[in-house]
Amino acid sequence: MGNLIDVRQVFTQILGFLILLWMLRKFAWGSVLGMLEARRVKIAGEFELAAMKQSEAEQLKGRYEQELRGIEAQARQRILDAVAEGQKVAAEIKAQAEREAVARGVRAEDEIARDREKAKELLKEQMIHLAIRSAEKILRQKLDDPSQRKLVGEFIDEVGALR
Repeated sequence: MGNLIDVRQVFTQILGFLILLWMLRKFAWGSVLGMLEARRVKIAGEFELAAMKQSEAEQLKGRYEQELRGIEAQARQRILDAVAEGQKVAAEIKAQAEREAVARGVRAEDEIARDREKAKELLKEQMIHLAIRSAEKILRQKLDDPSQRKLVGEFIDEVGALR
């Protein structure tokens, strides 16, 4: 069994391994640990930055949502204002149309009254003319000019009383 394990070879391997560990610790271990620490710090910084960015994003989201609600409220208010303005304009148009209709009615009544008066005057003139002509024919020989005018005036007064 002594042949199976060579103690000198095992001892040489252990000594080589310890020298390798010592060299690694002296030359590489510090830089490896420094690299690992730098990486750990970098990753921690990135996590902090990501958390900060996420917080900023949430604040920004909240602000945008609030602004959006404000914009929606303004839009609703503008729509309500436009509807109110439209109703106001419609009421003004309706009132103007009603005033114009009343004015047309008054003008039409005035025109009708003027036409009625003209018709009365024309009828009166025609009746005077007819009365004079008929009286003239009937009384041509019996009445003189002053008597004829008196008779016509009485007739006109009677016709005026009948109105």
